[in-house]
Amino acid sequence: MTPFLGELIGTMLLVIFGDGVVAGAVLKRTKSENAGWVVITLAWGLAVTLAIYAVGNISGAHINPAVTLALAATGDFPWSQVPAYVLAQMLGALIGAAVVWLHYLPHWSRTEDQAAKLAVFCTGPAVRAPWANLLSEVSGTFILITGLLFIGANDFAEGLNPIVVGALIVAIGMSLGGTTGYAINPARDLGPRLAHWLLPIAGKGPSDWAYAPIPVVGPLLGGVAGACFYLSVFQNTIYSWMWGVGLLIVLVIVMALFKTNDR
Repeated sequence: MTPFLGELIGTMLLVIFGDGVVAGAVLKRTKSENAGWVVITLAWGLAVTLAIYAVGNISGAHINPAVTLALAATGDFPWSQVPAYVLAQMLGALIGAAVVWLHYLPHWSRTEDQAAKLAVFCTGPAVRAPWANLLSEVSGTFILITGLLFIGANDFAEGLNPIVVGALIVAIGMSLGGTTGYAINPARDLGPRLAHWLLPIAGKGPSDWAYAPIPVVGPLLGGVAGACFYLSVFQNTIYSWMWGVGLLIVLVIVMALFKTNDR
């Protein structure tokens, strides 16, 4: 199996398990209806763990463009392979979302809430405040990438790393996911959003393309910021481009502070 196919399959599995648990929790007349946030966050953590076990020895199981970009920024992954990995991740997410649609086929027409149907495929804010939402995605992905780099710097018994990474995803979801649904992965959001737009889902509404840039730009910026933090603080390595990333983070924080209505 090639690394491209590995990333495609790994991301597909991630979305099947992740979007699948959301479908079970929000669609009508499933046996897991109203399962709740804890079940969703646990399943997403397990989804990441199982995807890593499946393809980790083939592609490294990035299964996330923000991870691929961050590893390229730290010099741990060749820039020449970034486009192929991102394409594989997007295709895998799109296919995974289509599998979830087919699996829950009888339940779409029995669910009237169009927002709930969209939530199966992609994220959305609890409070729509674009700059604050962007900051949430930046900070969540910053924690993800720094956490992954910390985990990679430690020696674990063989086979335990995926479990620890899965626990990190659960922790992020439970602690930071309540604002935007913690995309922290552009492919996980954009691929299924495209699926929602393309598929003949019974009674679906709009795909909310106005919000779509946030769970793409936020994770990419947060991922690179996490890489910058790790390089500068833990490896004492500073590159000139890091100052630009830092300025962008400051801009997002300032805009979130001044543009967000907290009432």
